Amino acid sequence: MPDTKTVLIVIDHPNPASLTHAVAEAFAEGALAAGFNHDICDLHAEGFDPRWSMPDVEERAEDIAAHQARIDASDAVCMAFPLFWYGMPAMMKGWIDRVWSFGWAYDEVGAPDRSLLKDRTGVLLIPAGANPETWQDEGYEAAMRTIWERGTLGYFGFTDKRIRFLGGAHGSDERRANLLDLAYQEGRNLTCPSGR
Repeated sequence: MPDTKTVLIVIDHPNPASLTHAVAEAFAEGALAAGFNHDICDLHAEGFDPRWSMPDVEERAEDIAAHQARIDASDAVCMAFPLFWYGMPAMMKGWIDRVWSFGWAYDEVGAPDRSLLKDRTGVLLIPAGANPETWQDEGYEAAMRTIWERGTLGYFGFTDKRIRFLGGAHGSDERRANLLDLAYQEGRNLTCPSGR
């Protein structure tokens, strides 16, 4: 029997009826069709504390080890969150700040340009109210991709990085259905690096 692949799906939206949650569910269905089990991490439902504090600095934050274990057990990670001010909302940003920590995810001295973690596929699903053509024309999308692809995600071991902006999220029912289909296809096309 082949090894089972797992994708960790991390969601940041307080409303379980939100488009962000629907996008994550559509992605999970697609990933299941592609042969992946999924582990859903709903940051709000789980009561994750996004605040970086002294226990994090002193490496005594007890809640972080469980999140790191979930990442360790995954072959891919998907993060679903709405676009806030051309960035991540606080819960997702705090999850990244606290969980993907120095000495576990990366070591800027010993390996300044790569992660300490195994290769994975990383997917960002980002519903946004704005029209994506506006971001492209004004350079916002290119700037966000640079920050996330070359910066943040470069320390995560994501050798395959997929960022999907789902613009026009406040549009018609037809538009919403199209966005959910895009999320499903991202899951359906999910693979592991090097064919793992």
